[in-house]
Amino acid sequence: MAANTSWAALGKATDLRNRILFTLGLLVVYRLGTFIPVPGIDGVALREFMEGAAQGIGGILSMFTGGALGRMGIFALGIMPYISASIIVQLLTSMVPALEQLKKEGEQGRKKINQYTRYGTVLLATLQSYGLAVSLEAGDLAHDPGMFFRIACMITLVGGTMFLMWLGEQITNRGIGNGISLIIFVGIIAEVPAALAQFLSQGRSGAISPAVIVGVIVMVIAVIAFVVFMERALRKIHIQYPRRQVGMKVYDGGSSHLPIKVNPAGVIPAIFASSLLLLPTTISTFSGSQTGPIMSTLLAYFGPGQPLYLLFFVAMIVFFAYFYTFNVSFKPDEVADNLKNQNGFVPGIRPGKKTAEYLEYVTNRILALGAAYLAAVCLLPEVLRGQMAIPFYFGGTSVLIVVSVTMDTIQQVQSHLLAHQYEGLIEKSQLSGKGRKRKRKGAARR
Repeated sequence: MAANTSWAALGKATDLRNRILFTLGLLVVYRLGTFIPVPGIDGVALREFMEGAAQGIGGILSMFTGGALGRMGIFALGIMPYISASIIVQLLTSMVPALEQLKKEGEQGRKKINQYTRYGTVLLATLQSYGLAVSLEAGDLAHDPGMFFRIACMITLVGGTMFLMWLGEQITNRGIGNGISLIIFVGIIAEVPAALAQFLSQGRSGAISPAVIVGVIVMVIAVIAFVVFMERALRKIHIQYPRRQVGMKVYDGGSSHLPIKVNPAGVIPAIFASSLLLLPTTISTFSGSQTGPIMSTLLAYFGPGQPLYLLFFVAMIVFFAYFYTFNVSFKPDEVADNLKNQNGFVPGIRPGKKTAEYLEYVTNRILALGAAYLAAVCLLPEVLRGQMAIPFYFGGTSVLIVVSVTMDTIQQVQSHLLAHQYEGLIEKSQLSGKGRKRKRKGAARR
């Protein structure tokens, strides 16, 4: 597609240019909002606290909030409540018959499910904001602790999350790319310069040897190349179409391929799994020494870098990779029904149920490789951070998100450009056709 697309056509594609400018404008609004503080926060105490707890808070928190959590901005919760609500609603959709039937109703059912997701977002954001407000009070980071501070903090944080959700939906509908993914993408990119400066300063001070710095740079390049390769890897299943007769004409049968990606779920499992690990770390970071016994026990066994934490992270990635693939991105039953309706079949496999079983078998085997790849890439920053004290942004989930979102956005831009070129060709052919008709009419009049 890239070889057949002329990027010079971007200046002529007015609609695409407006979409890109609209997307950039909303992303700028998001970045500005990360610097607006929550009312009632002691800025000096927060700055001193963050300098001491920067290593403990982990890059994962800053990654999903774009640094807003470290500054306690109005977007401190980020888009995570919306993602968590999406997880819950999708799980319920596959388990509750009423929601499953609602999903099959088409556009109207999808709107109702989205509305339920919004309600769930408000509920989760309210619970998380209350926990964060209590933790801020416990950490002596509030000017005037009390019920008024808690209510003000909750309203601000919940409003910020709902505004981010609205921004993401507007980008998806009227901009370019997936809005939620782009918000997380911008949060990562915005924090990379600070992490890079911190990493280089550690090398300058002698805390990290030059060999490690060079090794990390080579590793980042290798991880990016590996992620690009795996995200574009496909398993092609041969599809055959029989000869068919339409009226008195007989059309020869054709063949094509059904592409199945090695990682059909994309970056979604990594985001889902990471979102489930955010809340305990966030509350424990701000509550400091006043963490309760239950939270202390959880952090002792499920804290960042702990064996149970890594096992839980891998298990969630594998679970969401299979769940999202078979429930959202690739459904073998629906694909088999579509092939049967189009008179297509897999050679040697009967159409219908047998085809669905064969597609499920192939997808399960492919997903074993895809889930292992996702788990390996996501565990990489945990190992580096635990063994070499390297910033989180080098490799791992952040690179996976950046590469995937970049590829998806570029693909959408290319699709718009290609559609614009086709429209231009159609218009030219119509104009030339009108010109020929006029010439013929003129000749007839003579």
